[in-house]
Amino acid sequence: MTKVSEMEIHYPGITIYEAMQAVHLLAVEKGWWDKHRELPELLCLVHAEVSECLEAYRENNAAGVAEELADIIIRVFDIAAAANIDLEKAIKEKHDYNKTRPYRHGGKLV
Repeated sequence: MTKVSEMEIHYPGITIYEAMQAVHLLAVEKGWWDKHRELPELLCLVHAEVSECLEAYRENNAAGVAEELADIIIRVFDIAAAANIDLEKAIKEKHDYNKTRPYRHGGKLV
């Protein structure tokens, strides 16, 4: 059996870049970028979506959890596109690095 650490990531359908552009263009069209927004404000919006996801989980609302996880990704894609960050490349590089890390690295307790 192949280990996940030995596998390549494949994304069927559109690329992450294409999804980022679609999300960002819609946000611009809907007026969310009429003024410059600093990263701390944008990260607070991501945090708000994470909190809403936790609330949905606590309410045993699976559909709500899925919706809020999508909102988190949408916010991150929008921020990355606005900042011209190659998120697709960053994800691949980080995933490749994570493959080299030891089991439960970092000494964090679970």
